[in-house]
Amino acid sequence: MTPALHDGQRDWSAAELNDAVRIAGQALRQARTRVLATVLDNSAAFLVVDEAARDTGSVHVPLPPFFTATQMAHAVRACGADTLLVEAPLAAEWPGLHWTATTMAGRPLMQARIESARVALPQGTAKITFTSGTTGAPKGVCLSGKAMQAVADGLVQALAALGIERHLNALPFAVLLENIAGLMAPRLQGATLLTLPLQQLGLTGSSGFDAGRFHEAVRAHRPHSLILLPQMLRAWCGHLAQTRQRAPSSLKLVAVGGAAVGAALIQAAQALGIPACEGYGLSEGASVQTLNLPGAQRPGSAGRALPHARLRVAADGELEIAGSLFSGYLGDPTSTPTWWPTGDLGHVDDDGFVHVLGRKKHVLITSFGRNVSPEWVETELRSQAAVLQAVVFGDGAPALSAVLWPVAPGIDNAGLQSAVDAANSRLPDYARIGRWTRARAAFDSASGLATSNGRPQRQAIAQLHADALDAQPEFTS
Repeated sequence: MTPALHDGQRDWSAAELNDAVRIAGQALRQARTRVLATVLDNSAAFLVVDEAARDTGSVHVPLPPFFTATQMAHAVRACGADTLLVEAPLAAEWPGLHWTATTMAGRPLMQARIESARVALPQGTAKITFTSGTTGAPKGVCLSGKAMQAVADGLVQALAALGIERHLNALPFAVLLENIAGLMAPRLQGATLLTLPLQQLGLTGSSGFDAGRFHEAVRAHRPHSLILLPQMLRAWCGHLAQTRQRAPSSLKLVAVGGAAVGAALIQAAQALGIPACEGYGLSEGASVQTLNLPGAQRPGSAGRALPHARLRVAADGELEIAGSLFSGYLGDPTSTPTWWPTGDLGHVDDDGFVHVLGRKKHVLITSFGRNVSPEWVETELRSQAAVLQAVVFGDGAPALSAVLWPVAPGIDNAGLQSAVDAANSRLPDYARIGRWTRARAAFDSASGLATSNGRPQRQAIAQLHADALDAQPEFTS
């Protein structure tokens, strides 16, 4: 019998998981849990808790393990959680709570009741996902079971022809994309979930990723599909190229999302045997909205709309979506419109492929009056082998400038200059980099130069490098 889940130590049948869900549901009912906040690693226990909350009508608030203590405290308070369930070692992070040992799907966990003010939630809220946003305080997005189910159903329909039977969970379940596309959809389809502790896949914290360890896990478990962030794909490609290896032939789809990917990275991955396909989505749409598919893709685009999604382009070029929208933000009584403005600029070509050009609020207007999306230029820069991270500035300036972080410390300024020259050769003159500087720290949450999910903190990066960008005509070390 095909297992429903393999956790690296044992197989779980569908019947075993369903029994565990039923038992967990009874516990939630007995505790009269209304809002359940969890901090859990990827495991059968997360699946059990997630489905038990859905079955009992409890609101599940999965918090990413990489959130800071301050972010977690904010999220728990903002959603009015009355129960907190965490991995046993994490209980020490909340010394003021009365903890009780419990077990879910054979995994030792710690549970605590929380005295918190009851928070009004939009009707039908089944899950609250917290986005890191551009500040330290995460924003709560309230999702209904209907919206999430629509996305899962759409994915099952779109991927049916691929015959995916084994999905490796490469992102935290607390990340909405993996929760919907990597948990709900495979469960609905009847595929086996390969659900390993994240550390076994080379993931640590918010940005640590060991591509070598990840590759060995993929080789060992031979999944048909997985979901990656662009920086993970870039690191995996670098590892394969450096070690002269190829991705396992078992892979049928490697979906990539969370940020712009770019045609160059997609094509480099495919040349290494990785069937990488870029997609696009947002929390307000219950995750993925568009996806390229093997045999029906256009590198550089975000793919076509999935069966559950509708997209249109507003008069000012902003993408708008409908079909699986969220129910509202925590603490904001404003009703959700039929069409949601994504904040992203883009267009849909004649064949239905969606092209995302960048954030509307990030558009730079040079002193020559040209509008430039920095994400467009940043994607070209990151497409160069020497560049891991790039942030572009230039609002009101005659030429654009950039802060660059190399793939490896050994890459010198000459190597980065060559990368800039190569990127500039692919860009029109008004979008070329006129000056750049080497970043003084990596763009991550530890340095304060990125959010916990990897989005650059543009203002912080600009302030840290203002002297270098203003002082040099070409580059500075």
